[in-house]
Amino acid sequence: MHPLKLKDIQGIIIRGYSNLRAACFVLLEIQNAKATKQWLLTLSNSLQNGEERPSKTCLNIAFTYEGLKALGVDKHTLSTFSNEFKEGMVTSHRSRFLGDREESAPELWEWGGPNTATVHILLMLYASDEAALLELYEFHAKNFAGGAVQMNKLETFFPKDEEDVRREHFGFRDGISQPIIEGLSRVGSPENTIKAGEFILGYPNEYGLYTERPMVKAQQDPQGILPNDIEGSGDRDLGQNGSYLVFRQLSQRVQEFWRFLDDATKESNGQSNPNAQIELASKMVGRWPDGAPLVKTPDRDEPALANDNDFDYHHTDPHGFKCPLSAHIRRSNPRDSLDPAPGTEKSIAINKRHRILRRGRSYGMPIAASMNPRDILNAEVSGERGMHFICINANIGRQFEFVQQTWINNPKFSGLYSDTDALIGDRNLEGIEATVTFTEQSMPVRKRIIGLPRFVVVRGGAYFFLPSISAFRYLASM
Repeated sequence: MHPLKLKDIQGIIIRGYSNLRAACFVLLEIQNAKATKQWLLTLSNSLQNGEERPSKTCLNIAFTYEGLKALGVDKHTLSTFSNEFKEGMVTSHRSRFLGDREESAPELWEWGGPNTATVHILLMLYASDEAALLELYEFHAKNFAGGAVQMNKLETFFPKDEEDVRREHFGFRDGISQPIIEGLSRVGSPENTIKAGEFILGYPNEYGLYTERPMVKAQQDPQGILPNDIEGSGDRDLGQNGSYLVFRQLSQRVQEFWRFLDDATKESNGQSNPNAQIELASKMVGRWPDGAPLVKTPDRDEPALANDNDFDYHHTDPHGFKCPLSAHIRRSNPRDSLDPAPGTEKSIAINKRHRILRRGRSYGMPIAASMNPRDILNAEVSGERGMHFICINANIGRQFEFVQQTWINNPKFSGLYSDTDALIGDRNLEGIEATVTFTEQSMPVRKRIIGLPRFVVVRGGAYFFLPSISAFRYLASM
């Protein structure tokens, strides 16, 4: 096992800063490269690394491909970045398989799309409270103003219910299922422990190989800031201890979600059935609102299982009778249910090659503080709410894009033929490829819910390079 160089790894890879409940994400466009690099150089000792857990504030920074070009990175170095990162999130073929169509089309995005200003830098600011966050933001805004212009400031909100449980806006407990990075102090099941190279460049991945990394010719690094390529090419490794970061702003149609469930579960006399609403919502998610997985407790919520993540599918629920095959958590992490050998180590090994680390934050005020569906349905709605989806992966194509295309938006997933992810999936509303169905597997016959609308709409997004702290210094001192 290769020891992780935590002092050189940006902290957002190692932890999600759950103790720092206030956060904002600032999107910048470089207008003066020299001034911007001078500003970045002053930040090189301020970046939060992965060794220490911050207690009050912290800062992490990432760059788009266009941002690296604007900084003045040479053509050869730029050519060594991954194709997905170079092409960006909004190519036409990528929009098709990511499900960024119709209301989610990049042409309608608020940032990151073809009709918006170009994003170069992502400034990620975290603090213990809103007052500390405002002070941190104002400090950095004063200093970046000489070289970069703020395109957007994305605010966040830390939704909690009345019992101080963190939830996303649909009302489900958030942040339960995360892979464990091999080499950190946190331990867990072997099935959920993933090689560091899946998330951090410069370490062996689940294939036992080093994921392709951006490189710099030795003569381009006369100060020797970067480490040598561990594979012996003679180049300097710009990627080592860094990663790629996927950012998507996802607007959640919370009241529409619960209204659809209300209509789908009404009694024959037209009366609402709140228990049936929650049961159907839980089947779409794969967990009860408090977090218990349906595969372990299909008929009722179990508070003792609220954070349970130790389960599989093939041996306990191969046909989806407990947790439907199209449930969100079953699609986004199929565990041991993948062909060609479900229930075996081979299946688990395949699954491990497509995991992502989630580091997102919610935004917008909850429709109802209680997160109770009845309160949500009866509330007056204003403003927007959703999720700033952020994930870390060393290979965008094999991890984030694979999950989105092959599992989330694939109507043929696990033997289905017209279902996409019930919660976040794309909806094709017409023709023989219509994907507006949610199927509940059962004996003797299945039950199908039809006419699912889009519950989540993309408002913006981009791919970023999250450099190591030494690579950040190199970029600032070129």
